[in-house]
Amino acid sequence: MNLTLNLTNYIQNTCGALKKTPFDQLNKAAEVLLRARREGRWIFAAGNGGSSATASHFANDFVKGLSVEGRKRFKCMALCDGIPILTCLANDFDYSLCFTEQLKNYGSAGDVLVVYSGSGNSPNVVNAARLAREMGMTVISFTGRDGGKLHALSDVGCIAPSDCMEEIEDIHMVWEHALVVCMREIIRSEKE
Repeated sequence: MNLTLNLTNYIQNTCGALKKTPFDQLNKAAEVLLRARREGRWIFAAGNGGSSATASHFANDFVKGLSVEGRKRFKCMALCDGIPILTCLANDFDYSLCFTEQLKNYGSAGDVLVVYSGSGNSPNVVNAARLAREMGMTVISFTGRDGGKLHALSDVGCIAPSDCMEEIEDIHMVWEHALVVCMREIIRSEKE
């Protein structure tokens, strides 16, 4: 096994997939997120496993990284960050309902749900997207492969062009940081 060759192939494959970024969908995502900020709407993020970490990172960047002094701030939280709430709902109801039950408490029409799922088929994330649509929320999904069930439930669907879960998760993180950097410049250019 040639470790250097395998490392090189992974990086090159990921870079090649990034070159196929659906920029039209990322642009729509940025527009939805900026509108939510202007309107004082909540943005909720959710995901499982590595995608949970991305959802948490998303909320961190929107609360801290996009806070520009003297400018309106984002209202954002990751539904996967409250471990006591998450485990309570998973235990007392079902893991597939751990995000929907939170949305019933926190979400309102006009809010935004951002979901991360490499397969696009995680039941708890799919259920959250379905409920969010029923509640009148906008759904932005970051998936891979063919978009899975989430794609049909999304107002904006960003599909990472890869079948490799690690590549999909890497691409989602690059897209998340790209959104933050670009939106921060827009916010800084706004008149106070």
